Amino acid sequence: MDSGASWCGRSRRAGHRRAAHLLALLLAAAPAAAQNQPQPSRAAPAAAVPAYAAYESAKATFEALPEPERKALQDALVWTGDFNAVVSGAFGRRTFEALNAYRARSQGADPFDPRGRAALLAAGAAARNAARFRIAPDPGSGAVMGVPERLLSKRTALAAGTRWQSQDGRVTLETRAYPPGGETLDTLFEKATAPLPSRKVTYKLKRPDTVVVTAETGAGLSYIRYAAGPAGVRGFLFGYDKALAPEVDRLVIAVANAFVPFPDAAAPAGPVAIPSAPARPETGAAQTSAVAGAGLTVAPGRVLTAASVLEGCAAPRIGAAPARQRAADPSGLVLLEAPGAPAPIPSVARTEPVDAEVGLIALAPSPDGVVAAPGSAVAGDVVAALQPGSAGAPVLDRAGRLVGLVARYPATPRRVAGIVPPARLPVVPAGAITAFLAGQGIAAAKAPPAGGPGAVAQAVVGIACR
Repeated sequence: MDSGASWCGRSRRAGHRRAAHLLALLLAAAPAAAQNQPQPSRAAPAAAVPAYAAYESAKATFEALPEPERKALQDALVWTGDFNAVVSGAFGRRTFEALNAYRARSQGADPFDPRGRAALLAAGAAARNAARFRIAPDPGSGAVMGVPERLLSKRTALAAGTRWQSQDGRVTLETRAYPPGGETLDTLFEKATAPLPSRKVTYKLKRPDTVVVTAETGAGLSYIRYAAGPAGVRGFLFGYDKALAPEVDRLVIAVANAFVPFPDAAAPAGPVAIPSAPARPETGAAQTSAVAGAGLTVAPGRVLTAASVLEGCAAPRIGAAPARQRAADPSGLVLLEAPGAPAPIPSVARTEPVDAEVGLIALAPSPDGVVAAPGSAVAGDVVAALQPGSAGAPVLDRAGRLVGLVARYPATPRRVAGIVPPARLPVVPAGAITAFLAGQGIAAAKAPPAGGPGAVAQAVVGIACR
């Protein structure tokens, strides 16, 4: 082997070691330490001053956002491939660099501008949806796990856990649980770090309640994480081919951020929130209203929703203004007259068939804005982790084309470990929506809105009922 080829091999191996070490550090260290905030130097050159000023400005803007929105931005940046740190809501150098990287790739779109932020969150949701990233309790271990099911399509039940694998066996995610009196963090740490001829430990961390170990073999990388609690020890192992690292590293970060070893004490972050149009202050009786469902503004002062939203609702409201039924359709649609509705987004119906391979995004209102919930199609229905009040939510493909509206949400949704897992919900199809709106003189748009689902989110409203 010539010297150039030898150097390239050593460089790649060093790069893998640095990547593994960085990954473990980012996922295990405290947010403030992990992001390494830059500090101005008295001897810093003049060029560094504007850079520091830009950092401080971005920090102030970021920290002015509510914590759920800060975390949603970081989560979206993980999925766009720009952020490789803990989703904590804390601002640091890596958040700053990730925002700049996304801005550069999106031709200057400002992630802090409401539309730019919505576009970023929608891009993150689309990537998350493309991976079929499903967060749900794992019956084998009791932990809540996030699993990229498009890649890890093979699932096997274990004695005290679950194994997910890719079809070619090059990627494996495995959960494990040990009851009190069984394996401890100490013994698991010793096993994970014990010297082996074929394994090199690249990073190890041991705390009273957590251990993290990364390692590499000749052709593979691994990430191990365990946590201890009153119910024993729970954790997961992620192993994958080095050649797949550029894509799988991002998935490891997402899995680690979604991991909740003991969900009775905490719940995982689910769908991301897209900031909606500023809400008008509500007074009087509106303050005692409960969210009954969702609607989509399709024309000035006109909101489309599902008929089930208005069942038993004599006085619907959108924002502070009352809404009244203008028209209804046997397919389960209702058109409301709503003077307080935001600007409309004319719907573009998807005409191609929708099957399990088509990634969907459902948009529903929440206290933190509009939630973008990744979903999939099953025989005309949608499977997504939507919360109560999601009837009438528009369901879109990744281009922002309308697939349908959630027809109905169960009155008593099933909860597992305190969270609502993805559920199958009926959908009023786009064809019925187009025909209904045409009968009301509302024509469909000719092209999807610029910005995809993020743009449509600006026209999603909550329908409250006194």
